Amino acid sequence: MEKKLSHIGSDNRPSMVDVSHKPQQKRTAVAEGFIALQPETLELISDNRMKKGNVLLTAELAGIHAAKKTGEMIPLCHTLLLSKVDIKATPEADGIRVTGTVVCTGQTGVEMEALSGVAQALLTIYDMCKAVDQAMEIGAIKLLNKTKE
Repeated sequence: MEKKLSHIGSDNRPSMVDVSHKPQQKRTAVAEGFIALQPETLELISDNRMKKGNVLLTAELAGIHAAKKTGEMIPLCHTLLLSKVDIKATPEADGIRVTGTVVCTGQTGVEMEALSGVAQALLTIYDMCKAVDQAMEIGAIKLLNKTKE
């Protein structure tokens, strides 16, 4: 059985998927990503000594904002009314792990919103730390789970 891309129409052009026939359901998606940082950078962040301000809180806010704006950033995504966006930036021994959970009641999933929130939070950390850490590396952004009820 050949799989067909849902965002490509019969004319082989990009097409927004019609979800009007789908029922409203509670949908949840969880994504995560990681940014590797030097120990000195992690120390500056934990001591709240970065010149641009509180890195973790700023990253979490940026992630929430990005999740809410996903439909504006990705051309074929639906604009969704999100019920909850939770972005957590957690320091680890060699960097910061960002986890994003997004919930809505709608006709399509929220995995792109969760992934967008995580990616933007990681990019915000990068932006806030670039003056002190040129070895940063963002990676392993992935969807962990998605459900519908």
